[in-house]
Amino acid sequence: MNTPLFRHIEEQLLCNGLAICQPFDLQLPSTPLSELSHPLRTRVLNLGEQKKLQLAGTGREQSHQLNRQIRRDRIHWLTAQDPAEKAWLDFMAQLQQHLNRTLLLGLFSYECHFAHYQPGDFYQKHKDAFSGQSNRILSTVLYLNPDWQPDDGGELLIYSDEESDSVRSRLLPQLGTLVTFLSEEFPHEVLAANRHRYSIAGWFRLNSSVSNRVDPPR
Repeated sequence: MNTPLFRHIEEQLLCNGLAICQPFDLQLPSTPLSELSHPLRTRVLNLGEQKKLQLAGTGREQSHQLNRQIRRDRIHWLTAQDPAEKAWLDFMAQLQQHLNRTLLLGLFSYECHFAHYQPGDFYQKHKDAFSGQSNRILSTVLYLNPDWQPDDGGELLIYSDEESDSVRSRLLPQLGTLVTFLSEEFPHEVLAANRHRYSIAGWFRLNSSVSNRVDPPR
């Protein structure tokens, strides 16, 4: 378990509701994020070559729909069947255990998918959860793009609130950068990328039992 990294995330979530961990952050000792990121990048590139990335939609289950005016990325949900994917899921399970112990969040499960933005793709301003209507508690994004430059676009904008256009954080999707934030609190947006952009988007969830089904599937 990477205690310094997890403590950093814990402290930033407690103070700000938002934690940003970057590979060049001198305040942190070495972390496993870069080590995990390289095989995950290889994995998502292979999935793209095999045409296993599907167009992403909005909403869940019956309300799920494709809307190319809102988002244009392609996705693939991670499972424990692939070694690189399993390593990431195991790492996030350790983070879940740490945050449940230190912040008493009651996180029940974690789900995540690869996201591939082709040049010109974007995701308009949105929130991952709406107050009182979702069991997504924490959102996470791990970036898988080496040598990303400002001219490459594709930045993540995290807004201060839903009503204003005040940008709280503006991040390049650099390889090994991990962002964790409260799902209900922070609207965010992915600007159009000028080159192929890869990431893993994920969510820690509470248990929400419906019709005798525990933690209904996505």
